[in-house]
Amino acid sequence: MPLNDTLARVDADLAAGRVPVARQRLRGLVSSYPHEPAPRRRLAAVYRLYGDAAEAGRWMYLEEDRAPQETAAFEERYATHLRRMVAVAWRDPESPDEVPAFAAQQLTSLRTAASDEIGYPLDWEGLPARRRKPGPREDGGTTVGESAAAVGCAVAVIAFLAIWVNGLIDLFD
Repeated sequence: MPLNDTLARVDADLAAGRVPVARQRLRGLVSSYPHEPAPRRRLAAVYRLYGDAAEAGRWMYLEEDRAPQETAAFEERYATHLRRMVAVAWRDPESPDEVPAFAAQQLTSLRTAASDEIGYPLDWEGLPARRRKPGPREDGGTTVGESAAAVGCAVAVIAFLAIWVNGLIDLFD
């Protein structure tokens, strides 16, 4: 759906009090149009309705007129430069020809700091995955839920085998 049509739907959602729907539409727009400032600004405004300064700061991070307290909250929540780089949801190079100069400066500074932080050059396309992949936890422990799932699976297997063996015995009697 075109940008302006979706922004009109966002306006209708907000007027009708459907703030979560408007927020979801705006998140989709930021994903589809990462270089457009309008969806980012509108998404920041929605997060201000929720009272979430860190998320408002996240979506205003590339804007020159951003609020310092929101920027500080964003930087505190996303403590490393790499996490901030992932959080701003940018996909294109930070060319000053295509984005405002302040945004290009912020993007370049963020990418450079994240590259220095991890020890090798990064680009916007080569970012690490946003979510952790399933696998063993770093601390080697298991959670209560993981333990309960393992016990439940073991009980199910034992019950299945008991029924199968009982049926086999009955077959030969």
